[in-house]
Amino acid sequence: MKVIQNFEDFLENLYYAGISLGGENSEGIFTLCDYFKDNVLWHTGELDTDPWEWRMRVLNEKNDIAYGKLFFKKSGYITKEWYSYFYAVRRGNNELQEEYEEGKISLHAKKIYELLCEYRELPIHLIKRYGGFSKEDKTMFDNAVTELQMKFYISMCGRARKKSKSGEEFGWSSTVFCLAEDFFDEEVIKAAGKIGYEEAYKKIENRVYELNPQADSKKVKKFILG
Repeated sequence: MKVIQNFEDFLENLYYAGISLGGENSEGIFTLCDYFKDNVLWHTGELDTDPWEWRMRVLNEKNDIAYGKLFFKKSGYITKEWYSYFYAVRRGNNELQEEYEEGKISLHAKKIYELLCEYRELPIHLIKRYGGFSKEDKTMFDNAVTELQMKFYISMCGRARKKSKSGEEFGWSSTVFCLAEDFFDEEVIKAAGKIGYEEAYKKIENRVYELNPQADSKKVKKFILG
């Protein structure tokens, strides 16, 4: 690992590590935040030195890094190299309808997923509108979006602003989501289908201990399984 002073340093370390929590290492696993130099500051709006901006830069400028609520229901990064292994562990051959019928997926999550199956890509504000979600649904809606990311059904893929009837953009940007299988090329999902659960789990586990030999085994298990 090298000291991270800018976005390029961050990318170099992320490609090497393959995985990282998005924020501080409160779970004792691994985060690139531990390598930030003093000039790297959150919420300054500086594209090269603000980690908050890097979230969207990896989605907008790269095609081999996933970002979203991936670990402990918190933000994190996974490179394309490692995505198939996590997909094999978290999703495998599961289908959402079957998981819903078994009580493993919430109704809100099912509605969101079905909308994305229809539109393939939608910003949060349109998911809420098309799905008829109200302000009273906020907590369940937010939980469902996290649930779908953790189970590798959907993925963040960028951001977009609302549009007026005349087509003009306005307001703050909101997160855009797509189906997980649409985020990377088809080969990534095919590769996941050829990896057994035990093989994938062990591969990730070994990598975590390479990055942090002191990681707690129970936390590592939760990190891997979601």
